[in-house]
Amino acid sequence: MALKATVLKARLNISDMDRGYYQEHAFSLAQHPSETPNRIMVRLLAFMLNASETLTFSKGLSDEGEPELAERDLTGDITLWVAFGQPDEKWLRKASAQAKAVRLYTYGGRTVPLWLAQNKAALARLPELEIWEFSEEDLDALTGWFERSMTFQCSITEGVLYLNNDDESLTITPIRIKDRS
Repeated sequence: MALKATVLKARLNISDMDRGYYQEHAFSLAQHPSETPNRIMVRLLAFMLNASETLTFSKGLSDEGEPELAERDLTGDITLWVAFGQPDEKWLRKASAQAKAVRLYTYGGRTVPLWLAQNKAALARLPELEIWEFSEEDLDALTGWFERSMTFQCSITEGVLYLNNDDESLTITPIRIKDRS
């Protein structure tokens, strides 16, 4: 029997001073049985950094060929494809062919430099691709906040996320690895 996804609730109050975006978002997320709390938190951080009225999560991890997080224009074309982890270069190439911009949020500590070195030439050929990394320390601290129902206040200034929940505060600094060409 297949394991079912766990439904998580998230409420994000986002004040992005860099983009002049101020909004509250409430949504449900499906946590696939194989998905770690770290990965869920990366998905939430990526949402906060790219938040808009049209940014949406896919229905699940197994939607082949669809971005897990995407922004679409009024015609349905993908303007922003957001990916996570250390995906296969072929998958990133496909995303780059379908979207005007692709942002990859990677994590995993010591495995990230190895993955980057193995894929350096291929990644350089993707002008739509931007790569960001979250440090292990930042993610470990944030994963301590992981619950089935989460509420965060997020302020973004100069690319740095200042997060608060009811009890604690954290500062998360994404590291830019590759700019769009």
